[in-house]
Amino acid sequence: MKVTATNLPEVLVLEPEVFGDERGWFMETFNERTFHEALRDKGWPVPARFVQDNHSCSKNGVLRGLHYQLPPAAQGKLVRVVQGAAFDVSVDVRRTSPTYGRWVGVELSAVNRRQVWIPEGFAHGFLALADDTQFIYKTTAFYAKQLERVVRWDDPTIGIEWPTGSAPALAAKDAAAPALNDADVFS
Repeated sequence: MKVTATNLPEVLVLEPEVFGDERGWFMETFNERTFHEALRDKGWPVPARFVQDNHSCSKNGVLRGLHYQLPPAAQGKLVRVVQGAAFDVSVDVRRTSPTYGRWVGVELSAVNRRQVWIPEGFAHGFLALADDTQFIYKTTAFYAKQLERVVRWDDPTIGIEWPTGSAPALAAKDAAAPALNDADVFS
């Protein structure tokens, strides 16, 4: 597995090794030992074990996010696209962090097979770039509605450069989300 740090060093892009021949291909999508070794090699802590897997399907132009959960149910996420493509975004929402409010975007697709590790303390969202984009992610904590928070996807203080020429399709909670500086974030 190739591991690359992003401009938010704790957010990592993972590229699994793919073995292919005339019959098709095989890849290991997750191996706890390899994942933990990769984090240690980059100097980052090993997260809690993954406890929940989620799978969504979105039409082209659907934007989901920017979501996160507060402690004690803060979630680390390992995300990937298994069909279609998405522009995946992580935003540092740790108020005392030197990278607070900064973002990183990575294109994930069924073709490039990349995964992104998003640790606790980061908001996450994505924009589907194709119809029937299927997004799968593992989380280190169970969903806790009372601790879920959302930051506005188009907050100008964050300045995410979404690859869209028109307004994305949003859930009501995402459309009504507060700006980062008005949100309940990690302290």
